[in-house]
Amino acid sequence: MASAPLQLSADYWQVLQITPKDIESLQTYLFEHETPLTPRELVAVLITERIRVEHEQAAKNTLQEKPYLPKEKYSAGDSIFFPALKSSGRVVSMRAGMNPELGEFDVLTVDFNNGLQKFFAAGLEAHPLNNPPVDESSASLLDPEAVTRDYGAGLETRLDAAFDNDEGLVRIAGRWFPRSLLLDINAGHLNLAEAVLDMSAGEPLHTEALMKDIEMPAGVNAKLAEFSLNYALQEDERFDEVGPAGQVLWCLHRLEPAGVQATPAPLQYIEIEHDRAALSEPMLNLEAQVDDELSDEPDVAVDEVTISLLYPHWRAGTLPVSARTARLFPTAYESPRVRFTLVDAKNGKKIPAWVVRQHGYVYGLTEWYKSQDIIPGGLIRVRRGDQPGEVRIEALTRRPVRDWVRTVIVGADGGLVFALLKQQVGVELNERMAIAVPDAAGVDAARELAAKNRQGFDSLTINLMRELMKLSPQGHVHVQELYAAINILRRVPPAPLMALLATRPEFIHVGDLHFRLDE
Repeated sequence: MASAPLQLSADYWQVLQITPKDIESLQTYLFEHETPLTPRELVAVLITERIRVEHEQAAKNTLQEKPYLPKEKYSAGDSIFFPALKSSGRVVSMRAGMNPELGEFDVLTVDFNNGLQKFFAAGLEAHPLNNPPVDESSASLLDPEAVTRDYGAGLETRLDAAFDNDEGLVRIAGRWFPRSLLLDINAGHLNLAEAVLDMSAGEPLHTEALMKDIEMPAGVNAKLAEFSLNYALQEDERFDEVGPAGQVLWCLHRLEPAGVQATPAPLQYIEIEHDRAALSEPMLNLEAQVDDELSDEPDVAVDEVTISLLYPHWRAGTLPVSARTARLFPTAYESPRVRFTLVDAKNGKKIPAWVVRQHGYVYGLTEWYKSQDIIPGGLIRVRRGDQPGEVRIEALTRRPVRDWVRTVIVGADGGLVFALLKQQVGVELNERMAIAVPDAAGVDAARELAAKNRQGFDSLTINLMRELMKLSPQGHVHVQELYAAINILRRVPPAPLMALLATRPEFIHVGDLHFRLDE
């Protein structure tokens, strides 16, 4: 008796839920192989096992129900499954068929569960249904590689969620393993690891480098020993895992730069309530262009971005991890801080840097900004590196010339004054965001004074707009100019500022995102 081919519903893998039986099967696999696996590797195991189980179940069903094929012979009482109808029926009677063109055959009377009776031919050697066409889409649902490719990402998310609720499993650097199989890593091992990292003076090290100086148990699976040490380091607050996705790098928390351990003061943002519905289409377009990490924009897949450096990032020695730049910088499975390498595209010099994922900035550029004579508003090109974990940056420099540049001066009262002054400039500028800062320490004091006085955002905006209007013959100020100036004293993304300009009557829009103050 032939068996019907296994077919899965079109949405089988899309709606698949991870069951306790699935988790038990994967745990058994991990126990047997003693090797930590990524969610993608575990999903491949899950898919293969699910397909095996479905085939097994289909085989059992075949023993109970005969699949309908016109060439087969059936008897009264036989239970038959009809794939085309996706239904089963029982043969209640049969008789000889009468058709000279077809030759001898049987006519089956089949009773279905709903009481309906239908007639089917049997004993016909020549019939199209004896060789049903292969459903290519259904076949791909039974191909582990195709399923992993098409549905793997969704299954990984569901698998991670299911494993998160299982205390018998632990995860480190995106890999899962049974807790009960972990090797015993004692305080002595961890103290030795701390000493090795101390000697590296803040330079992160791979787990393999740490294991060379730590006496791990002999004769055990090397990957198991590495994973066990990684887990013990993860659970000890002295250590920080800072590797990009696919790498494990360890550093001591206390040796990380201050700007990595805590957000630098110029970048700290106190949320301002605003109505995004008030933003016009030109405002939304500008928001997408200024590369502000605080803007709520979806990530964009690009290979290169030119950034207009905002004052807070210039002062903190950082770059924004914005919607356009996010995919250029390394990320991680779990680590909130990622150590990587920036490469100067002009001279190949390597610059150690950090991605602080939670707060959306890259730290480590203070000295590079100084070496390139970059000022706020300077243009910096960021693009993918040639090696994994590297990002190339380039200051768009030019022959230095003295040029008129908007310059911020700290007044005797601690407030800011803006003036157009001649400055030596050796970098391409975004004219609307360019601001020369002769006295950065004085500006820091002005920012601290403004914070201490708790000056309201609307009052701050009006005061700085007055200053900027003095520099324009028309008395108009562009949104981007005002955005750049306000961020000297207070970290503010574009949306709250533009919402304020759009909703307050004293700000008059005169076209092309230029505003004047009506007092």
